[in-house]
Amino acid sequence: MRTLARSAVAVVTATAFAATAACAPPEDKNSGGGSGGTAAAGATSAADLGGMDALVAEAKKEGQLNVIALPPDWANYGEIIKAFGTKYGVKVNSAQPDASSQDEINAADQLKGQDKAPDVFDLGGAVASANTAKFAPYKVATWAEVPAALKDPNGAWTNDYGGYMAIGYDSAKVPAPASVTDLLKPEYKGKVALNGDPTQAGAAFSGVVMTSLGNGGSADDIAPGVEFFKKLKAAGNFLPVDPTPATIESGQTPVVIDWDYLNVAQAKKTASWKTVVPAGAVVGSYYVQAISKNAPHPAAARLWQEFLFSDEGQNLWLKGGARPVRAEAMESAGTIDKAAYGTLPKTEGTPVFQTEAQTTKAKEYLTANWAKAVG
Repeated sequence: MRTLARSAVAVVTATAFAATAACAPPEDKNSGGGSGGTAAAGATSAADLGGMDALVAEAKKEGQLNVIALPPDWANYGEIIKAFGTKYGVKVNSAQPDASSQDEINAADQLKGQDKAPDVFDLGGAVASANTAKFAPYKVATWAEVPAALKDPNGAWTNDYGGYMAIGYDSAKVPAPASVTDLLKPEYKGKVALNGDPTQAGAAFSGVVMTSLGNGGSADDIAPGVEFFKKLKAAGNFLPVDPTPATIESGQTPVVIDWDYLNVAQAKKTASWKTVVPAGAVVGSYYVQAISKNAPHPAAARLWQEFLFSDEGQNLWLKGGARPVRAEAMESAGTIDKAAYGTLPKTEGTPVFQTEAQTTKAKEYLTANWAKAVG
């Protein structure tokens, strides 16, 4: 599972950004000859360069792409990076996969003007919304198929992949929970873990929102979620351990509240691991893609975006258990990987995407009440 640094608190907004990301300064790589001063640096679409063939040609001339904070086992990024490099003959320099969104922005600032600076960003909402001046507007060929609420109207940023908060559980050790409140039952004593501290980690934050929805709360009121964890602790069911693949495989954390794509991925290592999205408690979150306006390889950066939002790129995320942002359009067009899509946990109820104002209010409530209620 992704590190907590990668999961800084930031839930998707219905009108602004999405959940979390990461990065740190990349290693010193040999230059591929790219330059932020090329025509590609000002291109807001492939058409500005003469079409996709021209964009591909420019990217191949640059020869390299600098990505940062992309764990290979996170949403299938390892295969995505390999597929892009193989398809276009562009070397992908992937720097320090585990870090924070702010580290990513810091790297862009510190390495500005250097060939090793990050070309693209994969960010969480809080950091992304504070750094839009660093983004280069660009609309991919499939941009119209991304829901309006999940992209900047001028193309400065676009949500790409994400998922829903879920309950992962070892079916060989505990019964299947039918609802959030089921976790209060004796069968789950000492078995329920939350991925992180909700005052610091995005996954844990959204876990509290999910439990709030499952206990009569709303996007505007997460108090029932905090109260739920207070009861969970009082019942002896809350396990104050940060879950990892190792703790799951060893049986230390047989129930984990985390994003569905992370829980689904665990089934590859633990055959009895199942995932459920509680009915009526569906909390959604998507990540943000953006191009650095100071990208040393501007054509490769734009080609990378085209690949990520193409059917091929979206299906590769789906293969990793993440929900691609174009899923609905691809399903209608018959281009989605139906087998992979069918493995995702079913959802029942309208997904909740907190607004920035709701997220801020919830964070303030957690800061004031979480420690008192749960410790």
